[in-house]
Amino acid sequence: MLNRIRSLFTGDDGVDPGEDALQAAAAALMVEAARTDDTISEAERDRILSVARRHFKLSEEEAQDLLSAAVFDTEDVSPYLRYVSVIMDRCPPGHRLWIIEMLWEVAYADGVLNDLESSLLRRIGGLLHVSDVERGEARKRVLERLGLPDDAGLPV
Repeated sequence: MLNRIRSLFTGDDGVDPGEDALQAAAAALMVEAARTDDTISEAERDRILSVARRHFKLSEEEAQDLLSAAVFDTEDVSPYLRYVSVIMDRCPPGHRLWIIEMLWEVAYADGVLNDLESSLLRRIGGLLHVSDVERGEARKRVLERLGLPDDAGLPV
């Protein structure tokens, strides 16, 4: 299974992966969001697994495999533009906001939003053509879902 998921990142399986490619791209972006401080904390790892299971209806093992492949694929470089491109191709404009919500969940996994996480979310939101207003509304929904105050982790 891990090899099948890893092939989604490398594109070497010769088939159009469809929904699987979208899942791989979303997982890679969540890893990038978690890694903004050069490490992936246990809370961030757990959040990525939880979000992947919930959004993609994956088993624990499938979510672990997806996360492992995403960590491996994004280890040496920051290739998030490649994943944004997959999402732009495979996800209709009205549905791209769920990617931003997933990223907010990872950014707030430790209860704190740092400047690098905020900057990454702003950049990815722009690349996905998600407005600042939509991104802000998604952030508020995530804060409510996580039970965090509305001003949690806002840069001063």
